[in-house]
This record gives sequence, structure tokens and C-alpha cells, in this order.
Amino acid sequence: MHSDHERGAGVHTLPMTIEYGRTMTITPTAVETDRGLVLIDVGPAGAVDGIRTHLRSLGYDLEDIWLVVVTHHDGDHAGGLSDLLEAVDAVVATHREEAPFVTGERDPIKSDGDRYPPVEVDLELADGVRIPTLAGPMEVIETPGHTPGHCSLYFSEGNLLLAGDALVADGDEPLAGPKPEFTPDMDRALESVADLAALEIDHVVCHHGGYVDRGSETIREISEQRRD
Repeated sequence: MHSDHERGAGVHTLPMTIEYGRTMTITPTAVETDRGLVLIDVGPAGAVDGIRTHLRSLGYDLEDIWLVVVTHHDGDHAGGLSDLLEAVDAVVATHREEAPFVTGERDPIKSDGDRYPPVEVDLELADGVRIPTLAGPMEVIETPGHTPGHCSLYFSEGNLLLAGDALVADGDEPLAGPKPEFTPDMDRALESVADLAALEIDHVVCHHGGYVDRGSETIREISEQRRD
């Protein structure tokens, strides 16, 4: 990763360009822990090769991943899980409201019946759960709206937020709220943005748009703007 000091040591963005209905850039993130790597979101089918290449450049192998945290069940975040699990024996964690979509008990909300291969969920996450990492505790923050159990991850020691899709950074604005066309419950999603604005955040990684040197003040503005 480039200039770790910006994002806090031990946190590595893994940006890659993929085809997913259209060409887009996504940003899975690897977090170092005493046990190896935690991967935040995989991306769709086909993303695993890009993750492997990134990790090698950091001196890691795919096999160093011991935990995958899925911020939510959309295919551009979870579609590559089965590919990854063929290569590594990792624990899969997601919010309890996202689990049925990942395991195949329910079809993804935004799919038209075409879904990625289901996988088992080993660990169901809830708000406030903390995972120890080399960048300090990584706290699960419930940010529903974009999907029912969407979660973001917060490092209080570095004032860093891994937003998932609760915020995006791939449009005209440096940082913006979730995209309405992909967010079934926009009111709830904006409440989640307001919750994030209450945290001390100096910088953000969005799955769509990557690293942004913006924080609480911008997030507060997004929350107020959208409520007018």
C-alpha cells in the first residue's frame, strides 16, 4: 500500500479495476493482526487474483488471511468469497442480518435471481464488536440502509473509517452519501451517516473510491445536506 502513515500502520488498501455490469474500481482492505490478515470485503468473482497480487507486493500470501469481514452481501463485495475459500481456510464474518443472503438462505436484495455461490458464515457480527489489530481495535459500527445489516469498521486509534458503501468517493464529490439507486432504505442510510458523523474521523476508505483525506466535518455536512 502506498503511504501507510496516511491510513494508519497495518491497514492496506487493495484497489483494483473490475468488470461488474460496468467497469469500476473497488477497494478491498487488508488489516494486519497478530494472527495474520483480516480482509475487509473480497469483491466479485475474479477479484481474488488481484488481492493475491496486492498481498504479494506487501510481503504476504493469500494464505495469510485468517478472517474475512463482509460489510454487506452485495455481489461486488461478497461474490468472490467462494473463490477465496477454495484457496484459504478463513473464517467468514458478517452482520447477523446479512448472513442469510451470504449463505443462500435468501437471494441478494438487488439481484435479479442471479446470485453468487453461497458460503457458510462462521461468525455473526453486532454493533460494538472489536477485533484486535496492529492498527488498534477495529470496531464494528452498524450502518444499515444500503442493506439491512450493512456495517462499517472504525479504528479509534487512527481516526480511520472503513465505510464499505455507507459512503462513496467515486463521484464528483470527494466524499458523498450512499447512492440512492443502490440503497433501498435511504432514510435509514442517512441516519447511519449521521451516526458516523458523531465519531472522530480524520480519513475514510470507501469500497467505491478508495482512500479519502476527509472526515467527521464532511460526513456531518453530507448528513445535514441530504436531510434538507
